[in-house]
Amino acid sequence: MTTPREGALAGLAAGAVTLGTAELLAAAWVRLLAGAGVPSPLLAVGAAFVDLTPAWLKDWAVTTFGTADKVALGVGMALTLTLICAGLGALSSRHRTLGLGLFAVVGLVGMAAVVTRPSSGPLDATPTVVGVLVGSWLLGRLLDRGAHPTPQAGGASRRELLQTAGGLTVLGVVGIAAGQALSTAGRAADRAARAIGLPRPTREVTVPAGAVSDLAEHTAYLTPNDSFYRIDTALRVPRVDPDGWRLKVTGLVEREVEISYAELLEEEHVEALVTLTCVSNTVGGDLVGNARWQGWPVRELLARAGVRPEADMVLSRSVDGWTAGTPIEALTDDRDALLAVAMNGEPLPAQHGFPVRLVVPGLYGYVSATKWVTELKVTRFDADEGYWTPRGWSALGPIKTASRIDVPRDRARVAAGEVVVAGVAWAQHRGIEAVEVQVDEEVWRPAELLDQPTVDAWRLWRWTWPEATPGDHVLRVRATDGAGEVQTADVAAPAPDGASGWHTVRVRVVGS
Repeated sequence: MTTPREGALAGLAAGAVTLGTAELLAAAWVRLLAGAGVPSPLLAVGAAFVDLTPAWLKDWAVTTFGTADKVALGVGMALTLTLICAGLGALSSRHRTLGLGLFAVVGLVGMAAVVTRPSSGPLDATPTVVGVLVGSWLLGRLLDRGAHPTPQAGGASRRELLQTAGGLTVLGVVGIAAGQALSTAGRAADRAARAIGLPRPTREVTVPAGAVSDLAEHTAYLTPNDSFYRIDTALRVPRVDPDGWRLKVTGLVEREVEISYAELLEEEHVEALVTLTCVSNTVGGDLVGNARWQGWPVRELLARAGVRPEADMVLSRSVDGWTAGTPIEALTDDRDALLAVAMNGEPLPAQHGFPVRLVVPGLYGYVSATKWVTELKVTRFDADEGYWTPRGWSALGPIKTASRIDVPRDRARVAAGEVVVAGVAWAQHRGIEAVEVQVDEEVWRPAELLDQPTVDAWRLWRWTWPEATPGDHVLRVRATDGAGEVQTADVAAPAPDGASGWHTVRVRVVGS
């Protein structure tokens, strides 16, 4: 009889081979159908988990893991699948029918996750179906081998079972890795991105020297592309071929419009300095970045389609099915809401939305910053919802006034005497009028503001603490926006409409 230990190893082998087979077939499926569908069971299950994530759990994950949230999800899925497969294998060693039946049920969950993805259809479950059939057959064969060792072999037969199961597990893991690597290659899209010649914008922007700090550790005015935060629901960065990309304007319009990437590049582009902020950013957090964006104003495309008077929202859709609901006035007024094709003078990196994304000043990204955008549906808030709204987040998402201390860092040790305190503040589309710093419970002191080339981007500030005395001290910062509203002291978590409160750091002053 197969022991539970042997059954557990057989279950691991069967699970690995199931996923390895499905992932390899999924990669071939994607290439055969030019990227249609999402047949990878691993990605589909992970995406389904993200879809079902409540606001509080998403908030916790982003706060805990930051931009490594997808890595954490992958590790968690691997551990969970390992335990499930081992447990089902051990169960099958004593209750074969029940164990094999539950193994098939787990496979059905994967199939359901695949076919319910926004860009998938029933046939996209084929790789998963084949993988489950292969894995179920293999589990049965391994259990048979353990249950009926040959009399001549005795213990050697069981050792062969363990070796075979171990080898198959490794083979399955290799298949999973190979399938993921093949399906994410995206060489054609990457080559196309590198070869793109961007049009020269009719309005170019430069960052004035007075907006940039020369203080070490102070925030850079422009965030480098490879340092810009990335928070989205895509477990695999989409690789979109610009030659096949299309953007459609549908819904409450006088005429539907469709534009290609080449046509978009022929329009009159402008540049804009815009700071983007994730709604999950905590007080003092770094899920915020500023860049020089280039693109075509969204209002001009919407004007071409002819927005009907009753419309109050645009539902933008990503190539992977993600959606954001944006108030229509934010896309049709005079702010620099762009169909962006470039970031800091370069074509958009894949992880930041290549070939085209939305950039909308003044709104958190979950209601505006759709990457890999493929559709703008002109609609109403009472008829449609963006991805995160039914999951507990507010529908409108205006960015709250915020400020942050970058220098000195929390828990830093500084020398007594004159100490420079510096940081950044933002209130997109309103601008920053003032920043104040408080030491312990003393009066608030005005900080020096660096230049503000636009109200749509953050503003750097600095203040000199003239006489820092030895001991432990608390530094606080607050900002006032361009409308004269002082940043609130009320502490609020990111959910459902953005964090609030004053950023506070504690420092130890040493020396005399």
